[in-house]
Amino acid sequence: MNKREIIHDGVSIKIYGTENPEQVLIHFTDEITAYNKIKKAMITDKGIYCNGVSCMISQLLQDGGVPTHFIRQISSRDQLCWRASVIPMEVIVRNVVAGSLAQRLGIPEGLIPKEPIYDLCYKSDDLCDPIINDYHALALGLVNRTDLETIYTMTKQVNAILFPIFRKVGITLVDFKIEFGHLADGRLVMSDDITPDTARFWDIETGNKLDKDRFRHDKGHVGEAYKTVYDRLKSVF
Repeated sequence: MNKREIIHDGVSIKIYGTENPEQVLIHFTDEITAYNKIKKAMITDKGIYCNGVSCMISQLLQDGGVPTHFIRQISSRDQLCWRASVIPMEVIVRNVVAGSLAQRLGIPEGLIPKEPIYDLCYKSDDLCDPIINDYHALALGLVNRTDLETIYTMTKQVNAILFPIFRKVGITLVDFKIEFGHLADGRLVMSDDITPDTARFWDIETGNKLDKDRFRHDKGHVGEAYKTVYDRLKSVF
């Protein structure tokens, strides 16, 4: 599979066109950033662990009936996916209170809500991805009502599949964020990856954080944490 024009020149992932106009190649790097790219570093083999986790999760979701853009893993750092017209809206699923939610609402981190909390964010670098509600999403024309309902249904299905799988390997899926998009034929799919870069994973027994928060808060052993998530998930995949 040959890389052609670069479609998205991101920090942690880069997306390339391929000889098939309906397919893209996603490459995972070892770069990591935080606080709007102010804090930067290179974590050895992070791209390998993130690509591996993303591929395993995508396959598990597809096996569970969730349509995704994932086609197959190409190499340790690359995966082949269907090209999607991505909706500029992010869905955040929160099974445990952490991060910005705790800060924003003054709720203690670690509190488990009676049911998962779902946030929407408008994807806009200029506006710093503000939180919006359903009415905003509809008024901005990001989605129609049918797509919005389908997105919520699919998101809940993603959580229902992944939460028990991670619990089985001793990890709490604290929260994660995903995006959706339409394929060339109009189908709505999850067009995003779930990795320790984009989700929070806590060890059930120790409470140790196994995700990007280790980098954000200078806890060290970032690569080891990512490898732990990869190894544990691989043990049941």
